[in-house]
Amino acid sequence: MAARRNTTEDEPALIWERPEPPHRPVPSPLSRARIVRAAIDLADTGGLDEVSLRKVAATLDAGPMRLYGYVATKDELLDLMVDAVYAEITPPEPTGEDWRTALRSLAHRTRQAALRHEWLADLLGGRPHIGPNALAHLEATMSALDAAPGFNDIDTVMRAAGTVHAYTLGALRTEITGRRAERASGMTEQQWQTASSPYFARMLATGRYPTLAKIMHEAAHPDTDTTFDTGLDCVLDGIATRLGSECR
Repeated sequence: MAARRNTTEDEPALIWERPEPPHRPVPSPLSRARIVRAAIDLADTGGLDEVSLRKVAATLDAGPMRLYGYVATKDELLDLMVDAVYAEITPPEPTGEDWRTALRSLAHRTRQAALRHEWLADLLGGRPHIGPNALAHLEATMSALDAAPGFNDIDTVMRAAGTVHAYTLGALRTEITGRRAERASGMTEQQWQTASSPYFARMLATGRYPTLAKIMHEAAHPDTDTTFDTGLDCVLDGIATRLGSECR
């Protein structure tokens, strides 16, 4: 079992409020920012399985025990990594855009960040992220809705924000799972379709799957960018329709 740093009764338990150790210039200067950056680089290259305090310490040419002064557990490190990516997603200042434009922009920025850091989709969802950058993202989302006509109470704001978040997360996980499967198989999407098309042709020829046959032969099959945009617009249109003409 990995060692972990003990905290005193007066020391804040959460990483967000716990001070860093005093600066030590030698032999290898450390900071939470450097530790998190190294962990993100490891995850970007090899996935979350590559992230451990031992591997991060080796990357920074530091002893693992030194890292426990900055980060007590791997869970804390993962929380810090997610919060660092939220800083890439959230605009530094409110944009003043209407609610649809604001939520569309945040969804696109989330997608772009997740495609840069595929591991992010594995950590979104579940328990809320409460780091300062995650809270800024949540504030940007909620404030865009709270100030808009038609969103007359905070419960409506939360339901709408949750719906957009659920769509964005689901779409990202589907897209990233597809990218991972493509890399694991060694085949591009086109190569996979070519290899599997004889099987599909035989199955569709049975007549048991008429709707799937229609999809195969008649659907547009847009690229991932268009698919994400179209789905997001359906969600936003649904929210506007539910709340009436005021918020359109």
